[in-house]
Amino acid sequence: MITPEKDCRLCGLCEGRTNIVLPDGDPGSRVVFVGEGPGENEDLQGRPFVGKSGKILEDAMAEAGFGRSQVLITNTVKCRPPGNRDPRPEEMEACRPFLVSELEGRALVVGLGKSAVRDLMGFDGKMAEVTNRVTEIDIGCTRVNFLPTYHPAATIYNRDARAALKDAMRIVKEYL
Repeated sequence: MITPEKDCRLCGLCEGRTNIVLPDGDPGSRVVFVGEGPGENEDLQGRPFVGKSGKILEDAMAEAGFGRSQVLITNTVKCRPPGNRDPRPEEMEACRPFLVSELEGRALVVGLGKSAVRDLMGFDGKMAEVTNRVTEIDIGCTRVNFLPTYHPAATIYNRDARAALKDAMRIVKEYL
């Protein structure tokens, strides 16, 4: 995997970051989870999915019988967008080489939330239309299986999204 330089300035997100948030977990895992971008807790700690969404994700993984040490967890961008807004296309493009190097050759890539699904799959409709349906996408020069599902934050007030995230974790377990 390639990673950004410690003083990366490939896009404007560098202006407000505390830390570059690099992938976490098993770099050799067959499965990679991809979120949209780091939040405040992730920016402070330099690890993806460590706040409330991370706890929800870890609980769903544990219920399915695996943990974060068995997967790789990353984001489409490595620096926190201001105000937790969605990453802009030019920001995602700046981080694309890093993301491609993280995803190539995996058995399954899991897109967590609409922004990650849009960036990786090119889908911009309603999440319910594609959630938990494994499809193939191009990553670099290879095709990989892709599982779009809800972002853990979407499950806080939405029971259907919560149930779908749990179903997604059962699908992930089959790939481990």
